[in-house]
Amino acid sequence: QVQLVESGGGLVQAGGSLRLSCAASGGTFGIATMGWFRQAPGKEREIVAAINWSGDNTYYADSVKGRFTISRDNAKKTVYLQMNSLKPEDTAVYFCAYRQRIIIATIPEEYDYWGQGTQVTVSS
Repeated sequence: QVQLVESGGGLVQAGGSLRLSCAASGGTFGIATMGWFRQAPGKEREIVAAINWSGDNTYYADSVKGRFTISRDNAKKTVYLQMNSLKPEDTAVYFCAYRQRIIIATIPEEYDYWGQGTQVTVSS
């Protein structure tokens, strides 16, 4: 069983930055693909970014390219999402997800475990 705990969400003004963290316990974090998803009210959950087990392969949604950076520290079993130049449309609950495969996936159904989510609110 894998448990994921997100932290770092909050309220920020447009143009500001936040750094989300997701700490994992259980499982084999060192060979897992990790993803960040978000879900705004009334919308489907969507991929934000994903990173493979070694950190040398990443994926970003077009809407966050150049603004967000995903990274991981396998020794700490933690994945991060650095969010810069935040926009009001980035407002959502952000979820960390764990996939017990080495290939990156971009849809929620391909992930095995989920965190409880952390709220990010960007004011205009």
